[in-house]
Amino acid sequence: MRLAAPFSIGFNVNDLVDSGRAALALITLFDPALWTIVARSLAVSATACAIAYVMGVAAGAWLGVARFRGRGVVLTVINTLLALPSVLVGLLVYLLLSRSGPLGFLGWMFSFQAMVVAQVLLVVPVVMALTRQVVEDADLQHGEQLTSLGAERFMRGLLLAWDERYALLTVLMAAFGRAISEVGAVMIVGGNIDGFTRVMTTAIALETSKGDLPLALGLGIVLLGVVLLLNALISVVRAWRERVDGVTSTATRPMVAAI
Repeated sequence: MRLAAPFSIGFNVNDLVDSGRAALALITLFDPALWTIVARSLAVSATACAIAYVMGVAAGAWLGVARFRGRGVVLTVINTLLALPSVLVGLLVYLLLSRSGPLGFLGWMFSFQAMVVAQVLLVVPVVMALTRQVVEDADLQHGEQLTSLGAERFMRGLLLAWDERYALLTVLMAAFGRAISEVGAVMIVGGNIDGFTRVMTTAIALETSKGDLPLALGLGIVLLGVVLLLNALISVVRAWRERVDGVTSTATRPMVAAI
């Protein structure tokens, strides 16, 4: 149940402190409207990241070990896609899924699926580029050993990706942060329909324009908390990996000295 006045949608809150207090009240009292939007946002971004991660890791692992003519051009294109505007992705998906588009028969326009497709297109280049760099660096250290054992190129890339799985976990977190914080693509293909396709970023834009600052601030605080949590997890995983690698290196020194 939404809070009653003075924190209702139609009330104009001019004082920032009052708006902040109202926003915190919406969060702590588990306002259904706010947390439904949050849950939908997490579901869309988690689904998109799961799909994009599988595609991006496979392609990035292959690119990390592959050597072919035009590879530099491919890498340049991928790096350019890292800065691809989300509104442009939304426009592309809109053209594909509209009734007159090639995928219009799916009937996905202004739906959960359309938002997932848009975020997948946004996140795949991020996962590909970062995975390619991780695997390529690992290939310089261990690639010859795997090749001598008979591993084919794609298999070598996958084995190196598995060996660097903790580094790729940070890639997943970064990709999720990219997906959940974008607004342009989901606004275009989702339509920001209340109860169906409204997510945190689009709701913040809408509620701010309507003057419902408590709800907008509440969603903003939750969104900021999600991003902060992701960055904290990345730091924890990185520190843990460095500690594990340090222990492993220390443990192998007596063996090397004995040899």
